[in-house]
Amino acid sequence: MKSVQIKGYGGSEVVEINRNTPPLNDPSAGMVLVKVKAAGINPADWKIREGYMQKMIPLQFPSTMGMDFSGVIEKVGNSVPDLKRGDEVYGQAGVVNGGSGAFAEMALAKVNSMGHKPKTLTHREAAALPLAGVSAWQALVETIKLTKGQKLLIHGGAGGIGTIAIPLAKHLGAYVATTVSTSDKQFAKELGAVEVIDYKTQTFEDLLHGYDAVFDTVGGETYTKSFKILKKGGMIVSMLEQSNQELMSRFGVKAISQFTQVNRERLTKLAQWVDQNNIRVHVDRTFPLEEAAKALDYQKNVHPRGKVVLAI
Repeated sequence: MKSVQIKGYGGSEVVEINRNTPPLNDPSAGMVLVKVKAAGINPADWKIREGYMQKMIPLQFPSTMGMDFSGVIEKVGNSVPDLKRGDEVYGQAGVVNGGSGAFAEMALAKVNSMGHKPKTLTHREAAALPLAGVSAWQALVETIKLTKGQKLLIHGGAGGIGTIAIPLAKHLGAYVATTVSTSDKQFAKELGAVEVIDYKTQTFEDLLHGYDAVFDTVGGETYTKSFKILKKGGMIVSMLEQSNQELMSRFGVKAISQFTQVNRERLTKLAQWVDQNNIRVHVDRTFPLEEAAKALDYQKNVHPRGKVVLAI
């Protein structure tokens, strides 16, 4: 079996293609063995590779990389009544999720970390969806509880999360503004954003006022400046920053730091929404499994439009 593994923390030099990874054991109760068709790359993947998360997620080396996947079930463990061999599924199989690693030809994954793949998506598109899609769903539907007519600012509208969050917010009936780079302005409009701000040439905090919510996927100064545009009682959800009590008190808003939890319930609802509304998942670039190191560096350095995917 072929897999992408790291032998320690570092850059591209620690990434290896292991063509003789031992076969995986039959799945235990609550687990499924999947033939991986495609794997999605997230910013967390290169951060894990470089050791940024080693205190929170200590690894045993060699460690198979990758979280997001789409594939076909090969074997099902006990206590899994509604999944069977041949079912197309998507979700997470990362070591951090109790799986064996998604950047591989075969992967073990927990049943609660997967759902049936959206029927309208290819495996490559579906592999790009789990973390980004659930992040958007958890923030907009469950935390902010976005409703028709509310005003929402999404930072990073052309990124993996933003490209799902914009059409989801539009579907919920919100007035959507977003910040993107110059080259992504038209793309963001096509996704459904009404107001598109070029963060390189415009200052969003001077242009926007009275917003109900902000969904931040950028962090840093962008996060702190966002408090200014919210109305009293508004909410900011950040994927990167911890809640700032001082800013919350000063502006009279609620700030939440989101830790995305990809589970079966959310993956199922997300797939239903995608299929019912013909949502497309934008894949910026696809790499073969053998070029995983290059793909991880592309994700880190290029800031892709949408997602980067490994074809397996």
